[in-house]
Amino acid sequence: MNTGDLLDRAAIAPRVNASSKRHALSVIAEIAARNIGVKAAEALDALLEREMVSSTGVGHGVAVPHARLAGLDRLRGVFVRLEQPVEFGAVDDRPVDLVFALFAPADAGAEHLRALARVSRLLRQADLREQLRQARSGDAIHALLAREAHPSAA
Repeated sequence: MNTGDLLDRAAIAPRVNASSKRHALSVIAEIAARNIGVKAAEALDALLEREMVSSTGVGHGVAVPHARLAGLDRLRGVFVRLEQPVEFGAVDDRPVDLVFALFAPADAGAEHLRALARVSRLLRQADLREQLRQARSGDAIHALLAREAHPSAA
C-alpha cells in the first residue's frame, strides 16, 4: 500500500481554520467520521490519548497523529493543511500547519508502523512540504502525495 492509497480525496481538507492542536484533531476526527466510517468522538479520544504519550509533531511544521480504532478493515488517512499554524509540541518547537493523520485497525501490527514511517519519511522532503503548502485543492494535494509515493512514476 502506498501513501496515495491511504488517502481518499474526500479525506483531504486544504484550508482548515483551527485555533489549537485539540481543535485541529477534532476537525480531523470529523473528517474521519464522514469519510472512513468511524465515530468522531472515538477518533478524537484515540488521537488525544496518543498525544498524551508524546507529541506527534515531527518537525518542519508537520504532524503525523495516529490511532488504532475498532471497526476499521485497513489503514486510512486524513490530511489537513491549516490556514494558520498551531502549537503542537513538535520536536523542533515549531507550530504545525501540515497534518497527516493515520487510523489503523485495532489489531494492526507492523503494517501500521511501516505506514507511519513511510508518511514521516515522505513529509521530511522540503520540496514536497512547500508544494503541499502551495496546493490549492484536495485533488492537487492527493496528486502530490500519490506521485511522491511513486517517484519512478513521475
